[in-house]
Amino acid sequence: MTNRTTLAQLREMDAGQAASLPVDRLALLLDEVAALKADAKHLADLLHDALHTRYGALAAAVRRAEGKDTGRARIADEGFEVVADLPKKAAWDQPKLAVAVATIRGWGEDPADYVTTEIRVPESRFTAWPPRIRAVFEPARTVATGRPSYTLEPKDAA
Repeated sequence: MTNRTTLAQLREMDAGQAASLPVDRLALLLDEVAALKADAKHLADLLHDALHTRYGALAAAVRRAEGKDTGRARIADEGFEVVADLPKKAAWDQPKLAVAVATIRGWGEDPADYVTTEIRVPESRFTAWPPRIRAVFEPARTVATGRPSYTLEPKDAA
């Protein structure tokens, strides 16, 4: 008989029951879950690499034959249709975009017809601003919270 709570037992509990477990058992369960996550990530990465090794070159050839560098390539293999997707990821140089927007504006065009503009304020900068500047921006600021996270760290026995 063990005092350890297993993940199988945890699956049968609701959050209230799990919350009533001794903290040392919660810490062990967290360690087990972290190990499972790491293992699952390793296995997913391994399978991704295996699929890329098996189909990557063929998918690239299919895309070339279709006259494209990115997008989906469909490959038939032993009764399966493999869909190899290579998404396009555009990156924009912000200073060059600003020049382009100014050029469009200079032509008398409205840049909003062509681009969306998002102004961001890093929180570390906002908190460092003088109160007078912060007061100007505060009406545009909404603060929300993310998902809480918890770690359990054993204390040294002293």
